[in-house]
Amino acid sequence: MKVSEARPSGRACRGELPLLTRGLPTQIFVNTALDQMNRFSREQAEAEFLKCCGSRNWAREMSEARPFASIDDLLAKAESVWSSLSEEDWLEAFRAHPKIGEKKAAAAQSEQARNWSVQEQSGTEDAAAETKAALAAGNQEYERRFGFIFIVCATGKSSGEMLAILNERLQNNPDTELRIAAEEQRKITRLRLEKLLNR
Repeated sequence: MKVSEARPSGRACRGELPLLTRGLPTQIFVNTALDQMNRFSREQAEAEFLKCCGSRNWAREMSEARPFASIDDLLAKAESVWSSLSEEDWLEAFRAHPKIGEKKAAAAQSEQARNWSVQEQSGTEDAAAETKAALAAGNQEYERRFGFIFIVCATGKSSGEMLAILNERLQNNPDTELRIAAEEQRKITRLRLEKLLNR
């Protein structure tokens, strides 16, 4: 079979298991997902990586770094590339996230990335009205102070926890806060890469 004939369907591109691999052991699937990533065209790979991190330079460098020998190899490279990027690249990635408690990002998101954002922020869904109002006010104050949106790895956190983190981080100076936000983006990116490859 030619590589062009082996391109995964739209379902597989969204992180779902190709029909060919359903029912196989997880490790076989993980290897298949990594193999697919290694075989994608540059444009396809960049589009997949952009679901995980909204920096175009990060996605381009990740695409160019292929093939990856293992998922651990891919994850290590993801962190290495992220730490090497400029502040503007970091800010571009931040813009691909909706504000905590909201659904729409400032920059365009893929359907997969939007769905992940909703899942990651699920702790805000049942928040009390006062907590939602406090998050909205805190988001505005944070953006005025730092010039970018509040980024936190929200997976597993309640709305109250996120509000407490927001209020605490409002006390930081801009340089410190940018580094903290970049670290939170790193965590988010890693989780999304693992989802993308169904680890």
